[in-house]
Amino acid sequence: MFYSFKGFVPVVHPSSYVHPQACVTGNVIIGKNCYIGPGAALRGDWGGIILEDGCNVQENCTIHMFPGITVRLKEGAHIGHGAIIHGAQIGRNCLVGMNAVIMDNVDLGDGSIVGALSFVKQGENIPERSLVVGNPARTIGEVNDEMLEWKTKGTALYQALPAEMHAQSQPCEPLSVIPNDRPSQEILYETWQSLKRNDS
Repeated sequence: MFYSFKGFVPVVHPSSYVHPQACVTGNVIIGKNCYIGPGAALRGDWGGIILEDGCNVQENCTIHMFPGITVRLKEGAHIGHGAIIHGAQIGRNCLVGMNAVIMDNVDLGDGSIVGALSFVKQGENIPERSLVVGNPARTIGEVNDEMLEWKTKGTALYQALPAEMHAQSQPCEPLSVIPNDRPSQEILYETWQSLKRNDS
C-alpha cells in the first residue's frame, strides 16, 4: 500500500516490485530493480528514504528516522527479514542480517556484513568491508573476497525477483489437493543450486 504524506508521494521505478502488503509512506524514492517484501514498512513521514538501484528490503523490515533525517540504502544493499534501519546510512553492497537493528547516525561502510540479531549502536562509523556481529555489535574481522562474492550473488537473485514477480505473481485461492503437474522445486531453484556448485 502507498500513502502520500504532507504533499510527498512515494516514487517507485517501474522495474521495482513493492508487495501489496508492504506499506510505503510519504517521502520515499525507490530506484531500479528493487524488491520490497510483504510486511515491510518504509515510513518517509518525518524524513526521507532513498533506495538506490538493486536494493532489497525483505519481509517485516522497518525503515524510519528521527525528524529531518534521510535514510539512504546505497546500490545493492540487502536488508534481511525483520531487520530495522532507523536513521542510518547503509553502504553499497552491504548485507544486514535477519532481525538486526541499525540505529540512528550509523554509517555502514560499503561491502560490510552485519550478522543476524546484531544491534549496531547509534553513531557508529563502520569502515568498508567490516564483519559486524553481536549485541552490542562489534567488528570481528574483514569481509574477504569470497564472502563478498557470495553476498553479491545472493543479492543478484533479489535483483532478478522484481521482474519475476511482475510477470508470474498474482493473487489466487489455494488448492485443496496437490496437482500432478505441480512444478519441480529443483527446476525452479536451479540458479541457486548452480551457484553453490560453482563455489565448491
